Amino acid sequence: MAPKYRLIYFNLRARAEPTRLLFAAAGLQYEDVRIRRDTEWPALKPRLAGKTNLEQAQVDMLVDGMGDLRGKQAAIRKASEDKKDQCKEELAAFAPNFLRRYEELSGPHAGHLVGDSLTWADLEFYDVMAKVLMYLPGILDNLPKLAKVMDTVPANKGVADWLAKRPETPH
Repeated sequence: MAPKYRLIYFNLRARAEPTRLLFAAAGLQYEDVRIRRDTEWPALKPRLAGKTNLEQAQVDMLVDGMGDLRGKQAAIRKASEDKKDQCKEELAAFAPNFLRRYEELSGPHAGHLVGDSLTWADLEFYDVMAKVLMYLPGILDNLPKLAKVMDTVPANKGVADWLAKRPETPH
């Protein structure tokens, strides 16, 4: 049985249009659900994006920046055997300053990068750092705010349940 796809986005082309084009080019059927930004979006808006506009901007900034660290970590996995050590050295050189900046940008509430509750920035950080820590195990030892995020995320019941049942994969 073919999967059923459902695309939910505003009544705009914008960021959803490449996905619509992909479905069209592949000949895949999907449900194109268009919502109104002013009336329907507030009820659907993810609750993990931050509580205020400022928090949402901070979350977006931290998540976008996390791509740099994710890229350095992923380069190790993707590298040929003769390049892996070089990639590990690049991660080891890059990560300390990157993480120090994130420690400084983290808010005053222990266990969260932004605000006083779980955001998708915390989830993204946890996911990337779980992989980075395989190569740099003590990197968070002097970064207490970031280390606390690594404790807080898996303590969330939904996250803990997922981690307990997720399939074992190489990455």
